[in-house]
Amino acid sequence: MAFTLAPLNFTSSVTCRANPTSSSSFSPSSLAFDAAYIKRAAELADKSAGSTAPHPNFGCVIATTSGSGERVVVGEGYLYAQGTTPAELQAVEAAGERCRGATAYLNMEPNHCLGDQAAVSALVQAGIARVVIGIRHPLQHLRGKAVRAFKGEGMLVDVLGEDLQCKTIETQLIFLCIELCASMVWSPIIYLVYAVGVVVLLDIDELAYSRIQEGLKSCLLVNAPLLYRAACRVPFSVLKYAMTLDGKIAASSGHASWISSKTSRTRVFEFRGRSDAVIVGGNTVRRDNPRLTARNGGGHLLQRIVMSTSLDLPEVANLWDVTEVPTMVATQRGAKRSFQKFLASKGVEVVEFEILNPKVVTEYLYDRGCLSVLWECGGTLAASAISSGVIHKVHAFVAPKIIGGKNAPSPVGELGMVEMSQALELIDVHYEQVGPDMLVSGFLHPVPDLTPVIPSVDETFAIDPNVSPYEASIIFFYKTWDPYGAFSNFSLHPIQMPDENGDCYSWPSVEHYYQAHKFVGLDDPVAKKCLEEIKNAKSPEEAARLGRKTQRQRPDLVSLFDLCYLNGLMKFGAAILLGEIGLGFSSPHDLFWGGGRDGEGLNYLGRLLMQLRSELLADSASNSDSKTLGQEKNEVQKLP
Repeated sequence: MAFTLAPLNFTSSVTCRANPTSSSSFSPSSLAFDAAYIKRAAELADKSAGSTAPHPNFGCVIATTSGSGERVVVGEGYLYAQGTTPAELQAVEAAGERCRGATAYLNMEPNHCLGDQAAVSALVQAGIARVVIGIRHPLQHLRGKAVRAFKGEGMLVDVLGEDLQCKTIETQLIFLCIELCASMVWSPIIYLVYAVGVVVLLDIDELAYSRIQEGLKSCLLVNAPLLYRAACRVPFSVLKYAMTLDGKIAASSGHASWISSKTSRTRVFEFRGRSDAVIVGGNTVRRDNPRLTARNGGGHLLQRIVMSTSLDLPEVANLWDVTEVPTMVATQRGAKRSFQKFLASKGVEVVEFEILNPKVVTEYLYDRGCLSVLWECGGTLAASAISSGVIHKVHAFVAPKIIGGKNAPSPVGELGMVEMSQALELIDVHYEQVGPDMLVSGFLHPVPDLTPVIPSVDETFAIDPNVSPYEASIIFFYKTWDPYGAFSNFSLHPIQMPDENGDCYSWPSVEHYYQAHKFVGLDDPVAKKCLEEIKNAKSPEEAARLGRKTQRQRPDLVSLFDLCYLNGLMKFGAAILLGEIGLGFSSPHDLFWGGGRDGEGLNYLGRLLMQLRSELLADSASNSDSKTLGQEKNEVQKLP
């Protein structure tokens, strides 16, 4: 008589190692609890999907043991938008004194750098005893820093995809040893006791292992855009289309309103709200005249993009109205200069490329800081995007309709495949009924798994001193991608600056102050209303949306303001700016303030910051000399 142990699946992402700061005692049931709370943290993080870019989606759950021995949640939080209160701080404030000795569950390792330490500090100061993290931060300059900070404070730290998964494997190895012992020549009764014990424990452990995998998957999916960006250096691209049951996206005449139901179209608005940009081709503009808005009423700014090589586009189109949402047209260099001027007069941004294709456009959007892009194009552009390898996921709405038509278009054009064995197969496919339609979703490329851990520059330097983490002589910053988290107007750094009345006011971010300062001193009801709305905006992005919208609608209101708002930037960047390192604003689309796509820009913002730094250094040196001179005079006066 013998029994079979469940197969042991050792994945490449598992690294078993001694970890003195991990929780020393565990059970399959406690592992299942950990996984469940991590999954809950990921669900919380998903509430702000699309609003936190370029930051990750963060969720936090704080749980403790009640007097009756039950595990209870005492605090929750999620990052509402970039530059708002961290999820960890929200959860701590909700839990209060019950944080002491509790466990914090985070779907992702929080940001921790010179200019952004709020999340780690909140948990440390609250007295959290243990931190369980779903996945490490995918960006190299942040990866592992919060984990080391927690451990440095003496806190127990477990990473779901590493430490806890390792423990379940160790447990299975113990069970394997028990099975080998049980296979010895023992009495039937003793053997039966061991057999039942192993089966019961193994069932519990398999459940815990399964829940850990579910929790880990939730963490990967909720931040899939950032993971793709970190691993592939392109935005996470999703292809969306609606088709009839016979695979048509329009009738032979080109008429396509509407294939899917109103319920499905509402879901599309949600997809747009989770994206940084939405892309269509020229055919879609000519035939459908779309608006491509999210229509969710939030503060999220969606960039609408039209790809057109020839610029054979209508002069009247909904996309040329940029009062609510900005539009960018990507085209071939030199195409229809007259129409480019017409678009510019409408406030539409035009970007030229030497050769226009999906790959160069997504690379450009990567440089602009985009995390997620939604493609709502026709079959020709969809086929080109798929062939270029830039599409990672597909959402297909299938309506219970048949339209027929030999020349009716299909959702994907020619891919050059001649055999069914060449067909692209989706992975992790999900089916969902949305009204009368069926939504089929799946990945063309798996979500990148960034484990095993790639050592950071600091870690490499500890092993090999020849690799210096301080070799760069220039800091390039754009949005929040700088290594210090301190240069973005959207960063969570309140500043004390005058308001419209000249009174000292605590602005939630530099972006709030920057946008509000456009309308200071104007005796106009629209300007005053916008100014008040900006002051009350819940996030820097919402403040930017309000300021830019009013500026587009009433350009006559925007005053010629000075650049003193940069002093606010200096307040929280002084630790970095007071040095000899050069500063470069690497905006790919701004040739005046930034460096441009190929370094042809003037980098005026970087130059101005360095000039301000020089003035501060000069003032500091002057004050220091005055202080020293005053001390010397005092000493002279004291002499007999």
